[in-house]
Amino acid sequence: MPAYKDKAKGTWYASFYYEDWTGKKVKKMKRGFPTKREVADMKGRIKENTWGTKEHILYKKLVPYFGKRKMCDIHSKEVIAWQNEMLGYRDKNGKPYSPVYLKTLHNQLSAVFNHAVRHYNLKVNPAAQAGNMGKPKGREMLFWTKAEYLKFAEAMMDKPLSYYAFEMLYWCGVREGELLALTPGDLDFEKQTVTISKSYQRIKGKDVITDPKTPKSNRVIQMPAFLCEEMADYIKSLYGVKPTDRIFTVTKSYLHREMDRGAKEAGVKRIRIHDLRHSHISLLIDMGFTALAIADRVGHESIDITYRYAHLFPTRQTEMADKLDMERKGASIMSAKNLDRHNRWRNKTVAFRVSPDEDREIETAVRLSGLTKQDYITRRLLCRDVVVQGNPRVYKALRNELAAVLEELERIEAGNGVDGELLDTIRLIAAIMDGMRED
Repeated sequence: MPAYKDKAKGTWYASFYYEDWTGKKVKKMKRGFPTKREVADMKGRIKENTWGTKEHILYKKLVPYFGKRKMCDIHSKEVIAWQNEMLGYRDKNGKPYSPVYLKTLHNQLSAVFNHAVRHYNLKVNPAAQAGNMGKPKGREMLFWTKAEYLKFAEAMMDKPLSYYAFEMLYWCGVREGELLALTPGDLDFEKQTVTISKSYQRIKGKDVITDPKTPKSNRVIQMPAFLCEEMADYIKSLYGVKPTDRIFTVTKSYLHREMDRGAKEAGVKRIRIHDLRHSHISLLIDMGFTALAIADRVGHESIDITYRYAHLFPTRQTEMADKLDMERKGASIMSAKNLDRHNRWRNKTVAFRVSPDEDREIETAVRLSGLTKQDYITRRLLCRDVVVQGNPRVYKALRNELAAVLEELERIEAGNGVDGELLDTIRLIAAIMDGMRED
């Protein structure tokens, strides 16, 4: 937005154009800036599409109602009357403004008055006195499971551009604008990374590249190996593409149409494009990653991830209850857990990986022993006897395992083969029952 100096007053002003309610192009100016830099700062803090939205609200929703009245003559009652008019609006289909949009309208009006209070000695903000309208919360976040996305992706394979675009959206969790701004230079196939440093917007029929949504949105994302291979193949298919050229030369509306088509063909629920980002975050939570790690990947603050997606994180209530139980039983029990048989402090950490099947076997043995996992594994590793501690937990574990054995035996009776793990479990139960028999 150009800045000009008012030589008569010694201040600076900005000029811009907008379309009024008749469609006529009208020139408007914002005056009274002490320095040229303040004009630049005002526009620099706001992205062009956001600036356009603010202009639209100002000259289509505020100026037509309040007219040329001085701001000092506008009181809370006039603001309430304007709110009632906005609340009563209906379009040609009888649809009102959404609660989110109503709140946006009020916020813009309040921002104008706040500016006057801060810089032009207006005594009070009548919009704040009148109270807000609408609601800040948008539409409910929708998610696709991995299975739903894979069905959708299969339907997209007939159009490579669409397929690879949605692959990036789902497996990397990038925003629409970030995706559409990507260039070959942003992808490093050796390091298997994609750099997010810009965003694409279509404004007034022109392609506009801006900074990402927030400073934290500038990030480097590690791509899964399969996606890296897919994107390498896709870029190779682009004829004459330069390192600075956009690799997805479409608009957001194209992606929305493709989403409609793919969801219908795949037979999955229709979600918004941005909901693919929610789906990516949901997948990462389900995989066990922390809010901090997820936030770093998607360009959020960890507190935002924790707050917005709290209901998706696995509950830790059981862990909390167990620790409270230990606290109730006293320090002696904790000491027994943290001291070896010679009363030496256990201060070394031993970690190793096991397969899911091995983990299940270990958990079964631990439950049937009545010991803690730590004590059970320590005894087995050091070839010491594992003495079963008879208690209600052991009896419950025996009951459950015997029920599982019965189920397997019924399966075997139907003509299926004997599972090796079943035999191991039966032998373990037999050993435990033998050790618990009466003398």
